[in-house]
Amino acid sequence: MLDFNSSTPFPEGVISFLDTDLYKLTMQCAVLKYHPDVPVTYAFTNRTPEKKLSRKAFEWLRTQISKLGNISLSEDELRYLQTHCNYLRVPPLPREQIVTEFQPIGEDTGSPDDIGDFQIHVRGKWVDTILYEIPLLALTSEAYFRFMDTEWSYDGQEEQAYNKGMQLLEAGCITSEFGTRRRRDYHTQALVFRGLVKANQEGEKKGFPGKISGTSNVHLAMRFNIPPIGTVAHEWFMGTAAIENNYQEATEKALQRWVGCFGEGVLGIALTDTFGTPAFLKAFSQPIKYLPDTPNAPAAADGAVSSRTYAEVFTGVRQDSGDPAEFVKLMRKFYDSQGIKSKTLVFSDSLNIEKCIEYKKVSEEAGFAPTFGVGTFLTNDFTNLKTGKKSSPMNIVIKLSSADGNPAIKISDNAGKNTGDQAKVDEVKKQLGYQEKEWEEGDETARWGK
Repeated sequence: MLDFNSSTPFPEGVISFLDTDLYKLTMQCAVLKYHPDVPVTYAFTNRTPEKKLSRKAFEWLRTQISKLGNISLSEDELRYLQTHCNYLRVPPLPREQIVTEFQPIGEDTGSPDDIGDFQIHVRGKWVDTILYEIPLLALTSEAYFRFMDTEWSYDGQEEQAYNKGMQLLEAGCITSEFGTRRRRDYHTQALVFRGLVKANQEGEKKGFPGKISGTSNVHLAMRFNIPPIGTVAHEWFMGTAAIENNYQEATEKALQRWVGCFGEGVLGIALTDTFGTPAFLKAFSQPIKYLPDTPNAPAAADGAVSSRTYAEVFTGVRQDSGDPAEFVKLMRKFYDSQGIKSKTLVFSDSLNIEKCIEYKKVSEEAGFAPTFGVGTFLTNDFTNLKTGKKSSPMNIVIKLSSADGNPAIKISDNAGKNTGDQAKVDEVKKQLGYQEKEWEEGDETARWGK
């Protein structure tokens, strides 16, 4: 059993099968049910290309990746999933489907100190490879800060998280920790979440209106004996669209299969911006068409059409790109058109305390119940001990790049977050009537400073 009261850092790398975000496990369930044999590829992107690895850092990363195949689900972990996530099936174990490349800058001397760019490629069946994204991103970040930017310390991380938590709680924000992908390392995330839990306990005593509702990291949720937080990511919509190769209907297909896998009202926060929020809302307003074996569906419902729409059944939506204030206006207009008064809005795009408080005010004025998924601001907020300047995080992503032989793309509400084959992106924009948008705070190369 890991000791959260110990000052000794946890072991390096990924330490548990559940050291991942919940939405990877939920999406794997849906993939297993509807697309068990579909081949996919994933592409790695470093949006902060000035942050490179040494050969020594790269070899450490490659060693840690090779260890992923040795991690299995323990009996305690299985019991936890059965208790808190009974909608999940036991996932298969990782397999060797990852290729890494190191490209030195300038002359290749073979030295451990050679600096270079690096690539990560993933290829295999979707159901087998879907769990790789989170550990690969977390390990890449850890490699950089273990070997490249090393002038930092764990000192004060728990206290810093406690203070941030208290500010959010006093302001009335309902907040979850979403920082696994770009954390400094697991030990940092554990310290941060312990600080948040302490803040939540103290906030309750003081009568603060906010709440720390949980963490997306399933392993930390298990260790702190709370349910994990999360529903679905862009990947589910991207993969469904690539397989269907029909972007006019793909979003509705993705929603239909999500309900078909889990039932109405389960895992009910929908992500809006995979192909632009306006295109999503067209599908969201459609009545639910039941698929075979939909949990808790009315009797003899296969192929039947519900009297309720996806917008009615889903608890709310998540905003992850573009201008949040404009998003609130768009969602108010949409829900008004559907005769729906109040829903939950989840904000998750590069948040800090000031943004949470600002978006809370705007949302509540529009009649919504806002919550906040705060990630990198919590789990990778350090100062360089020599310079006194911010030790800025890496901005790295791994996105589905193809499914069933077709390109997989994302067209978000901020052009800086678009990913995938450019020709396909341009084609789908025309099909959907997508309006290109820029947001002044949407510079992905400087999200947390240079």
